[in-house]
Amino acid sequence: MKSGVRLKSAVCDTEVMVTKAAADEIQLTCGGAEMLEMSGAKSGGTPDAAHAAGTLVGKRYVDEGDRYEFLCTKGGKGNLAINGVALQVKQAKALPSSD
Repeated sequence: MKSGVRLKSAVCDTEVMVTKAAADEIQLTCGGAEMLEMSGAKSGGTPDAAHAAGTLVGKRYVDEGDRYEFLCTKGGKGNLAINGVALQVKQAKALPSSD
């Protein structure tokens, strides 16, 4: 996986772009199913109920160690996870006060 790659969910409408990736081998899932290349065929299933928190367009999703970052380009019903661990929405950094 490398920066700039676009992926889509096999079970919902979610589409993401990789914006940051470490060299490790991972399994990126959405809705409990592995993400596909944009040219791949969807399975036509539905997201697993345990992985159906949803994704929001325009949000960046990161892992706990901030080694991977994905930009959601199309929202959907499934949530993103790496090796079974759910990704979190990246929070904006607080700016210093200008007193």
